[in-house]
Amino acid sequence: MTADPAVRKTINLAFTGASGAQYGLRLLQCLLAAGCRVHLMVSRAAQVVIATETDLKLPGSPPAMQEYLAGLYGAGADQLLVFGREDWFAPPASGSGEPAPLVVCPCSTGTLSALATGASNNLIERAGDVALKERRTLILVPREAPYSEVHLENMLRLTRMGATIIPASPGFYHQPGSIEDLVDFIVARLLDHLGVDQTLMPRWGEERVQRKHGGQD
Repeated sequence: MTADPAVRKTINLAFTGASGAQYGLRLLQCLLAAGCRVHLMVSRAAQVVIATETDLKLPGSPPAMQEYLAGLYGAGADQLLVFGREDWFAPPASGSGEPAPLVVCPCSTGTLSALATGASNNLIERAGDVALKERRTLILVPREAPYSEVHLENMLRLTRMGATIIPASPGFYHQPGSIEDLVDFIVARLLDHLGVDQTLMPRWGEERVQRKHGGQD
């Protein structure tokens, strides 16, 4: 599904080097399918993780990566833009850019640390710094076990700054039958927080409400 470019919702999305590449890739796929415009940033470590955890071999340059992912997920013209790690003229690099939410999925503990301390050594860190200072939606999806005191303190600090921490900890009450179901559990929560319609997972209580309206309860 491709929406009118004039009314597209823009989402800034970053992949970093934590395990859990499937979460970020599935989120990208769903955002594009929903007609969103996505500004994508991929760290070098994320490229290594994606090559390790999936069958995808992303090209190294942003233009080639953009073409590859757009073709893979059927993105419309200008719907997906991939930016390099030091592209300081990318929209996410400035508060004067489009006020779009940022999701870092997965979010490495190194990125957590950089964001918690205000580092801006690459575009992903700068985009997170911009989201915090501009009071924009910032969603971080860490995937680590166990968390050290440093990790927990950084997450608490970022939460107090206004970020939302959504650990990659899928639930089981929907009785998942596959790894894809577990991935979709987290991606559905992310889409809900972004205000993007999703049908991956029914919201809690929806089935009961539907039964009540249908006179089955």
